[in-house]
Amino acid sequence: MRIVSLLPSATEIVCELGLGDALVGVTHECDYPAFVTALPKVTRTLIPHDAISREIDALVRERLQTQRALYTLDLPTLERLEPDLIVTQALCDVCAVAEAEVTAAACTLPGRPRVVNLEPTSLGDVFDTLHLVADAAGVPARADLAVAALRERIGTVAKRSEQVTARPRVVVLEWLDPPFSCGHWTPELVRLAGGDEVLGVSGGPSRTLAWADVVAARPDVLLVACCGFSLERTLVDLPALRDCPGWEALPAVRSGRVYVTDGNAYFSRPGPRLVDSAEIVAHALHPALHPLPPGLPTARRLTREEIGNARPVTV
Repeated sequence: MRIVSLLPSATEIVCELGLGDALVGVTHECDYPAFVTALPKVTRTLIPHDAISREIDALVRERLQTQRALYTLDLPTLERLEPDLIVTQALCDVCAVAEAEVTAAACTLPGRPRVVNLEPTSLGDVFDTLHLVADAAGVPARADLAVAALRERIGTVAKRSEQVTARPRVVVLEWLDPPFSCGHWTPELVRLAGGDEVLGVSGGPSRTLAWADVVAARPDVLLVACCGFSLERTLVDLPALRDCPGWEALPAVRSGRVYVTDGNAYFSRPGPRLVDSAEIVAHALHPALHPLPPGLPTARRLTREEIGNARPVTV
């Protein structure tokens, strides 16, 4: 079996199933597990490497209108790799190679490789994708074991959260300029962690917000997990939030509960590390109740200086 992955979450799913040795090609964005960075790259991006957030947003919107993806296949490399199985996605119209391009390319390759499209919108759907990939690779039993282990971890988080008596109002932002709500699986992760996401819709797409929407939501906790951005890249955009009208009035700001995490590695990738994401946000919301498992990074809590001159809540 020779497998090519066309999105980072698919790469992580393949490896979670113990099929890392079968991977022969990945995308330019695949970076986990670390060994995949040395594999041949079968995609390239049309996003300038130095684009700022507002420019990236404009490019995404332009591509949506023209139904063109932001990524394209390196067909000569794909042909050379001769895959038996290509794992791609049909969830996001611009975040991976277009489904039509993948299908057309597969038809030209020797042996006509099987193409598996992943389209999860919930945590349960993500678990189902492990079964889908395992079945396509001829190792269905591996998915049973992997999913059982992931469900056990999620069950542990959910069980602890049953003890929560005061669930904080949470807003998770997937982008900052302009602000975007979270969507799909993220509100579910927050609920499992013992909070209530008040702007995102479970199973639905993220959406553009006016900053007034965030202010009106009055979050007790604000978590920034920018899609496709590392924690370090997200921190570059954060200072601008302090100039937004109503920033200092947010309960999350006044109580110092503004967090930043690596949205690219965790919340944005519908793969096994969504379970890590649930554990990370659970620890941020209720640290005394949810210990952080070894090896996971904490959500970075902004300092008073980083948040700005907001006055603490008077109790």
